[in-house]
Amino acid sequence: MSAKASFSWTGRIILSVAGLFLILRHPALTVRFAIKLGYLPNLATPETYHEMLLWRKVVDRNPLFVTLTDKLAAKAHLRGACPELAVPRTLWFGRDPADIPLDLLAGDVIIKTNHGCAMNIFVANGVPDRGAIIAKARHWLRKRYGRRNGEWAYWPIVPTVFVEERLALSGTTIATDIKVHVCGGVVTHAWVEDKEAGRSLLLDRDANPLPGRDPDYPREDQAVPANTRLLDYVREAISIAPVIAGDLDYIRIDFLVTDDRLYGGEIVVYPGAGYGTTTNPAFAGEIELLWRLDQSAFLRRQHSGVVRLYADALRAKCQSRIISR
Repeated sequence: MSAKASFSWTGRIILSVAGLFLILRHPALTVRFAIKLGYLPNLATPETYHEMLLWRKVVDRNPLFVTLTDKLAAKAHLRGACPELAVPRTLWFGRDPADIPLDLLAGDVIIKTNHGCAMNIFVANGVPDRGAIIAKARHWLRKRYGRRNGEWAYWPIVPTVFVEERLALSGTTIATDIKVHVCGGVVTHAWVEDKEAGRSLLLDRDANPLPGRDPDYPREDQAVPANTRLLDYVREAISIAPVIAGDLDYIRIDFLVTDDRLYGGEIVVYPGAGYGTTTNPAFAGEIELLWRLDQSAFLRRQHSGVVRLYADALRAKCQSRIISR
């Protein structure tokens, strides 16, 4: 009884103070969250999917996140976790795009940088030209990605440009991407995209199609047809994703789809920069049910001082939620 009372009052006070502190320390992120999602976040004791992602940004500084976010280091992680999974070949990497071998730019490749999103140049038959590639890649290398949205894991990455083989993705036939959400080794959902056809599809952990659209493809007539080949690929991705995710409290594992096989893509620590939404509330609801913050790197570590008070209070709060379910 005394332990319960202690949590009810002392723990509640600690978490309230911590919440105020985090808001004052991260006012820009708090305001941006409210503008994008329409409500003020609870930073100290997150309950919604988006609050948990924001908490991860400002509190859970897991060093592994840097490795997984670095597009080059993530490839090595994929190979180590699942050697049988194909990964697109890296043909060259370096700090200066002017050093990219000319023969690589004559073929079909993708120029990327390792420290951000949407930094891709698709090269085919020498187009775009070398000068344009160098200029754009150098511009990207000067950028410090993730500052605006507080995506901490990008910040320590040493910016590097690399050349990757260009896969023949199965757009308009099967799909181009499969994204699998995993909480503590349990798949919550899979999300399929066909970027060439402008379509997507949400599926449950058993590869059953679900209703619900996303902001990129909002209309119901933009659903990817659930053919046999697609569902086979989704089941394969669902079986592999937990192996790659390991014991992480939450992560998204992305795959690329070709006619011949599934390839490992990216490992995403902050999906949608923390603001992605769907029209199906079951998507976020299932993640909220299974994402256990007490399995996060922050709550697995030992702390001291006032941080220990907060960690202990949050850990107790997490345990009380589990018991009440």
